[in-house]
Order: sequence, then C-alpha cells, then structure tokens
Amino acid sequence: MKLNHSRCPHTPKAVSLLVLAEILILFALIFRLLPSSPPIEEASSSVTTASDSIRKGFIKWVDFNVTADAMRQALRLDVDSYNQTPHLNWLELLAYLGARYGGDFSHYQASDMEHLAQQLKEGASMEELTKDMKYYSYYLEAYSAVLGGMTGTYEIQIPDESTGEPKWVTKYGLKSFSPIAKNYPYNDFDDFGVSRSYGFKRQHLGHDLMGQVGTPVIAVESGYVEAIGWNQYGGWRLGIRSFDKKRYYYYAHLRKNYPYHKSLQEGSYVQAGDVIGYLGRTGYSSKENTNNIDQPHLHFGMQLIFDESQKDGNHEIWINCYEITKFLTMNRSETIKNQKTKEYYRVYQMKDPAVPGGAKSQMIDN
Repeated sequence: MKLNHSRCPHTPKAVSLLVLAEILILFALIFRLLPSSPPIEEASSSVTTASDSIRKGFIKWVDFNVTADAMRQALRLDVDSYNQTPHLNWLELLAYLGARYGGDFSHYQASDMEHLAQQLKEGASMEELTKDMKYYSYYLEAYSAVLGGMTGTYEIQIPDESTGEPKWVTKYGLKSFSPIAKNYPYNDFDDFGVSRSYGFKRQHLGHDLMGQVGTPVIAVESGYVEAIGWNQYGGWRLGIRSFDKKRYYYYAHLRKNYPYHKSLQEGSYVQAGDVIGYLGRTGYSSKENTNNIDQPHLHFGMQLIFDESQKDGNHEIWINCYEITKFLTMNRSETIKNQKTKEYYRVYQMKDPAVPGGAKSQMIDN
C-alpha cells in the first residue's frame, strides 16, 4: 500500500507546519501579556498606552490614579492665581507630575507641586519644563478628558449674610458636585476592578457609594441624558454625557418605583448639582423594577470617550472614580423636598455656561 504523504499528519512537512503554528500561538500569548499602561518617563519600553495613542491618533486607555490630595492642591493653586500672571492651570500641574511619576501618584508629594508652582511663578514656562518629557502631552490630554469639565467660571446662588436669602454671585473654580447630596451619609472604599459574577464573571468598572434608599443622587457635571431606563445589571440607571462628549457618567441601582427626577427624559439637559434620581438597590434581574441588590448603594461610573468607536463594545475606557468622589466631597449640593410631590430639588440654583442656550437649573415646583 502506498502512503499518501499529502494527507498524512506525521510527514516532515506537516510537523514543520505544526511547529510553526505553536510558535505563532506562543508569540500571541506573550503579546497579550505585555504591559499596556505608560511607563515612568525614563523607561525605554515602546509598548505603551501613550506611544500607541500618539501613533494611532487617539488615546486607547487611561489608568487614572491621581489622588484627591493632589487634585485639591492643584485646584487651589489654580484658583488662587486666577486673573494673575502667571495663571497656574491645575490640569497642567497634574499632567507634569503624571509624566514625572509615570502616572503613579503613590509617589505624590505636595512639595513636588509646590516646587513646580514656584518655578512657574519665577518665570519658567511649562513648555520649557516639559520639553524632555516624552509623555507630558499624553497625560495632559488624558487628565483634561477626566477633569476638564469640572472647573471654570459660573454663576450660583449663595445665602446673603444679612438676610439669609439667596443671591447670585459669579465664581471661578470647582463647578462639579459630589454624586451624593449634602447632609446624606454614605460610606465607600476603593472597589474598582473587584470581581463580579452576576450574569458572567467580570470586573467592577465603577465605584459604589453605600447609603440609604431615597438619598438624592446629584449630577456631577452638566450634560444631557443619553440613556434612561432598565438594565438587568444596573437596574434603573441613568447615563449622562458631558456636553463636550468626552465623559459619560453612569448612575445605577436607583430606587424601585421612583428612580428618577420627574423632569428627566432622554435628551434632557441637566446642570451640575441638579437632583437626577434616588439611591436604591434595583438590578441583577431581567425583570424590571426588581430589588436584587442586597445593600442599597449608588454605582457611579465614568467612561472616557476620545473617539466614538470607544462608546460601546470592547474598547470602552472606564476609570477608577474613588479619588474623584473623595475630591468632590468639597462641593455637595444641598437639596429640599417638596412635601406635596415628594420630589427633591436643589436649594441653590446655578447658571453653567457649558449648558447650551443658557438653560437654568431645576426650580422647585409648588
């Protein structure tokens, strides 16, 4: 009997093909294990998020671990130097340290930022100080995407010292708010990336703030309602997109029966500080309006979008919001309840120039 070498799996040619296939599989596995986040400024590895983003035109991933202390210090330097020369831009300060630390703010020291600020005050330019920092532009774009909508000039009501009645003032500084209303208790810890198993095994891509059912949930930034309704994982949830389209805020597990502020529908404009819904424990069910979450909490998530291809699917960029929520505790929106309708409203109104058409924030109905 003649052996048909063209079909036999053990011929030298077939063995060579098998070896080649195994080598290709091995290289594919090694490639998947290569790091994807930017190295420290002095590192020589070319396989980085920063270099990949620069080469392909938009950022593919952001590991945001800037501490609340660093954000507070940078913001204070920015606000204190407003209308002065030089005006210290808090995003540039943070990006400089991000490039210096390789994005790892566990190395953060307040003295590093003070030294940077002093150099700028003495006449050095940021361009001069960062000319040898290969990834400074990456961190500036990344941190601007995360924090860029949180500061600026705006008008807001504050109580008059003599009468106690609200009066309008113009301010520059932080115009974003904590997602939990003022005077409502909550507790949290850094839970980004921990395991979740409902539906399928996955990572927790948000930050949980444990509180009481019915606690008013606040719009962190001005934007428009892009998603509203039921999701089997998030329960009653809201998705609010910033007006510059770079941030998508996700508020989930809202209250059963009455999850949202009655003024909201898809496409509605909201201003930072508005009441948008109420904390609950809905979700983990394909059946609408089901409480399957054991502990009441708000799941708060922030997605970055540098290109619309990243909005849905395998290329989504969700960042750790733990330090951001700590930072935003310095600005919590005070609310009041309408006893007739049982709806909550913000006490002090705001005029945010980021809102198209100059729309006003929500007013309490009588």
